[in-house]
Amino acid sequence: MDKISVLVVDDHPVVREGLRIFLELQPDLEVVGEAADGVEALEKVGQMLPDVVLMDLVMPRMDGITTIRQIRALSPSTRILVLTSFSEDDKVFPAVKAGAHGYLMKDIRPVELAESIRSVYRGEATLHPEIAKKLMDQLAEDEEKSEEKLTTRETEVLRLIAQGRSNKEIAAALYISEKTVKTHVSNILQKLHLADRTQAALYAVHMKIAAGT
Repeated sequence: MDKISVLVVDDHPVVREGLRIFLELQPDLEVVGEAADGVEALEKVGQMLPDVVLMDLVMPRMDGITTIRQIRALSPSTRILVLTSFSEDDKVFPAVKAGAHGYLMKDIRPVELAESIRSVYRGEATLHPEIAKKLMDQLAEDEEKSEEKLTTRETEVLRLIAQGRSNKEIAAALYISEKTVKTHVSNILQKLHLADRTQAALYAVHMKIAAGT
């Protein structure tokens, strides 16, 4: 069985060691490396191309938000799951906008952390309940400001985005071209005032679009 490769990034060695010990008890997860800051994380992502990066935010030399942006540019296929003690808006929103695929607090139960890593690897968005509420409140405010509504086809595309489907998979499911899918995705983000697909997926879950309801 292929394991999900995980890079653990945190400036506290005790935290890194604890995460490694727990994650390596999971039969489908493998910790392929550790990094103490963003600079080291970038080096190891370039070498290892891990499936998932477990990312702290407040670190020396290079903070987590800057590191997220650079990892997304360096290895677009790598999924990034924030694991931090900070829930302030000035950390949450920049991290999601930078490209994080999930945002968790360090008070999460270990079994839930492992499942969140699996979810992010599958292309699903995962959030700590407190963070989800913050983002949903922000999306609700943006929705009120929007006068444009999604078309039926855009809603179908949004539902598939929330299910973690790629543009190619969405095109096949809806019998349209990938170019058309890209146009729909762009329109969705513009109409809903969203920054990226992760935010679109969160919006779909909040509005109960993901399950087709």
